[in-house]
Amino acid sequence: MDQPSPASRPPPGRRADYRLFRSFQTRWHDNDVYGHMNNAVHYTLFDSAVNAFLVEAGLLDIGHGERIGLVVESGCRYHAEIAFPDPVAAGLRVGRIGRSAVTYEIGLFAGESDVAAAEGFFVHVTVDRRTRRPAALPEAFRLELERIVQ
Repeated sequence: MDQPSPASRPPPGRRADYRLFRSFQTRWHDNDVYGHMNNAVHYTLFDSAVNAFLVEAGLLDIGHGERIGLVVESGCRYHAEIAFPDPVAAGLRVGRIGRSAVTYEIGLFAGESDVAAAEGFFVHVTVDRRTRRPAALPEAFRLELERIVQ
């Protein structure tokens, strides 16, 4: 797959590009030996922001729901460093809604910055918890997702 050159990459998103926000506090052990937040922590924040939204909106019952979302694709573009003790705001929006799949887009903003330090995405496929086969998104689920479509 061809990757865009750094000069042709889209500029970082801004807070106004996202619909919902969740605050996180970086921790001492989030930093790596280079003095900034390790890239794996970005993915943890993405996952936490998406799943907190789903649980709070009543769309995901982690322990007993008939449907769950499995991540089938993810990615991240890094624009600036984040480091402990920065607070982080995770902006969330939905980029695409399919029959059983949803693309969540997340921007991480350090402190009060209006410009994203990192932007990522998750593609969740909704599956039956027992069979792990794709399951169509219920209408109520779709309606809640449409509130935060970009």
